[in-house]
Amino acid sequence: MEEAARLFQLIVNGAASGCIYGLIALGFVLIYKATEMVNFAQGDIMMMGAFVAFSLIAHWGVNYWIGSLIAIAITAAFGFLLDATILRRVIGQPQFAVVMLTLGLGFIFRAGAGLGWGYDSVGFMTPFTNQTVAVSGLVLGADNISIIVGTVLLCGVLYLFFSKTRLGVAMQASSQNQLAAYYMGIPVRTVFSLIWAISAGVAAAAGILLSPVSMIDVSMGFLGIKAFAAAVIGGFGSIPGSVIGGVIVGIVEQLSGYYLPAGFQEVTANVVLLITLIVRPQGLFAELMGKRV
Repeated sequence: MEEAARLFQLIVNGAASGCIYGLIALGFVLIYKATEMVNFAQGDIMMMGAFVAFSLIAHWGVNYWIGSLIAIAITAAFGFLLDATILRRVIGQPQFAVVMLTLGLGFIFRAGAGLGWGYDSVGFMTPFTNQTVAVSGLVLGADNISIIVGTVLLCGVLYLFFSKTRLGVAMQASSQNQLAAYYMGIPVRTVFSLIWAISAGVAAAAGILLSPVSMIDVSMGFLGIKAFAAAVIGGFGSIPGSVIGGVIVGIVEQLSGYYLPAGFQEVTANVVLLITLIVRPQGLFAELMGKRV
């Protein structure tokens, strides 16, 4: 019974970590579906969103919920401006140029965060810090539960947005066929910038959800590497697949850290990625229908 409880605890912890990977991966997928660009600075945008929340909540005393919403809004606005001023210029360029640009932006964001907030790890109190939840006799951390619940709610909001609102439908249309969307009167460039804004906002939400279980520092953006693996495992281009891929990586990572020798946990995401590419190169939930042109 004790071993079963421990296994359940590992799965919950892994699912929580995987939800963070999945939210970052969701940003990868949203941008790729719309612009066919891969944003390797996505993890660093998450880091900046977490630092903005830290400044609002810890330094300026803003309420946690209000501060979180403001931080998400600020990060989303940053993503909009980033596309409108810089990234829009490289649409249509070779993928290598896009990769190098986003990697370079990631270095700039880390340097800017270090200058603005310092290189020491920081954190802030949340309603879930050091809290526990009893489930069927098991004691689980409220921080991990909050990550899982927050991810489910955020994915639900995004699903309703993309399927039920005119702007969401316009974004889907633009990602499927830019020229047809343009002829239908959809402002494609503005829509793409809004997709970057949503992606940045989701990344900020991931950083805020992560804050109760991990300190905030300039290197936390490297989680984007594991999130990229999650996006590929789920099927690059599949929105639900990105979150499921993240959960798979997180759970396998936790289990390997407990049952396998020390050090293997750090390479788990890459091992799972390699196995997926060998067995199912298109990913677990790849869309069957190709993009129409």
